[in-house]
Amino acid sequence: MDDLYTNIANLGFPIAISIYLLVRIEGKLSNLTTSINELSKAIISLK
Repeated sequence: MDDLYTNIANLGFPIAISIYLLVRIEGKLSNLTTSINELSKAIISLK
């Protein structure tokens, strides 16, 4: 039973942190993609 707790402590925490960071970064990547598309349209309109 102690091995189970050790594995949860050693693997569960990094997995939880990874999922949290991926969810946060996904939102920022979406905003970045939108900004890049708007910038591209602005550059095209200047030509």
